[in-house]
Amino acid sequence: MWRRVASLSSFISSSNSSFLAQAACRLNIWESLTTGIAQQAKGVIVPKEKTPFITFVLGGPGSGKGTQCIKIVETFGFRHLSAGDLLRREIASNSADGAMILNTIKEGKIVPSEVTVKLIQKEMELSENHKFLIDGFPRTEENRIAFEQIIGVEPNVVLFFDCPEEEMVKRVLNRNQGRVDDNLETIRKRLKVFEALNLPVINYYSQRGKLYK
Repeated sequence: MWRRVASLSSFISSSNSSFLAQAACRLNIWESLTTGIAQQAKGVIVPKEKTPFITFVLGGPGSGKGTQCIKIVETFGFRHLSAGDLLRREIASNSADGAMILNTIKEGKIVPSEVTVKLIQKEMELSENHKFLIDGFPRTEENRIAFEQIIGVEPNVVLFFDCPEEEMVKRVLNRNQGRVDDNLETIRKRLKVFEALNLPVINYYSQRGKLYK
């Protein structure tokens, strides 16, 4: 997968420093266009409306996206939304939706896309911040379509943290989080699942000119 992805001509340089520089350029251009305090209109100061700016962050397990998300939040003041964290928080709330999510996971099934998207939507509506960094979502084409249908917009930018498979395996094995799925066999299975499900999403946004790598 990684070689196929790297061969896409529309991708930016794969080094983190170059990648972040490209992302910073894109984000700064957007800031200059949308976050002015006010505009002049016939001598009257009219506050500019804040248009939501949505950035998806994609990458396999151990790709480093979590670390880079922290840096992006610190640098640009984004509201960081992790799909996994939102699902876990809903489960911990003991709500009816949380019980449904937990049962779905226990049965080895995938949480319906609309459930995850609505959790993201709720956080976006409650936030006073208009810049959102959505981590680990969408994972599938179904996720992507559900997001665009429910939220009603496409992301402005999609950041893809590409990383050699062996490096990702090494990082996950070394992070020592005590997770039962952090063993070699399971990690490789997770990477294969990521490749099969995420590649169509990555290719779609590459063709849309939204992907930065």
